[in-house]
Amino acid sequence: MTKPPDLRSDGPPKRLNVPSVDSVRKLKVFEGLADADIQAVLDAGTFVSVPAGWSLIWEKTPADKAYLLLGGEVSIQHDGQEFARVGAGELIGETAIVTQHLRNATVVAFTDIEALHLTREAVVRLSEASPAFRKTLEESAAEHQGGGAE
Repeated sequence: MTKPPDLRSDGPPKRLNVPSVDSVRKLKVFEGLADADIQAVLDAGTFVSVPAGWSLIWEKTPADKAYLLLGGEVSIQHDGQEFARVGAGELIGETAIVTQHLRNATVVAFTDIEALHLTREAVVRLSEASPAFRKTLEESAAEHQGGGAE
């Protein structure tokens, strides 16, 4: 009988294509955040590439994640109708986390996108650890609530 190959690695998997603090510092969402806070956000998330046409968030579902858009554009929809398009630097999905309500919009990749995926737990942990991030999160949620966006 042949012994199966040893599939263990030399440590945790390495995340590829993770943006650096320098590459994202200019994004609106990071205004007023120290480099250490920006690094904490990057470390808390998972870098993802999503093809055009794929949904990231669905209306009337629980708040389990948020995304920081790093590249590309998404369509924000309510009842199947687009009412906004947003791109790099926009935080999406945070409103339902902040308000603790079901999502009020669906978010679909309009183009291929690159984003930082943040779990609900990561968003909560970051907002507790960084007053500057909490302020950014609350401002983004308030802006989205005013415009009806998720």
